[in-house]
Amino acid sequence: MRKSTTILAAALTAVLFSGAAMANDDKPAKKPAAEAASAQPVDDTWITTKVKSSLLADTAVAGTKIDVDTVNGVVYLTGTASTQAQADQAKKVAAGIQGVTKVDTSKLKVMPSGG
Repeated sequence: MRKSTTILAAALTAVLFSGAAMANDDKPAKKPAAEAASAQPVDDTWITTKVKSSLLADTAVAGTKIDVDTVNGVVYLTGTASTQAQADQAKKVAAGIQGVTKVDTSKLKVMPSGG
């Protein structure tokens, strides 16, 4: 009888632990550290920072004259560009950032040089 009691106890323990694991299935699983580190958070602050830094790094855009605001994934570019080509490039750069759903350049003005 003792051997069957040990087997029964082991079987019950296995069922209880598997049941406990199943009870926690509704909780989101944690991502492995490598995956979590590589995933970039995409929120309005992150988008704004990424657009600003990308504009500053782009030699074809006068990034310091363009302000960036993001609301719910929509990037608003305001300020001035020296040429229409710069304004177009700024819009293209912003649109290429992950998480951007739309780029509004209605308040981005082109100021011809010398005026």
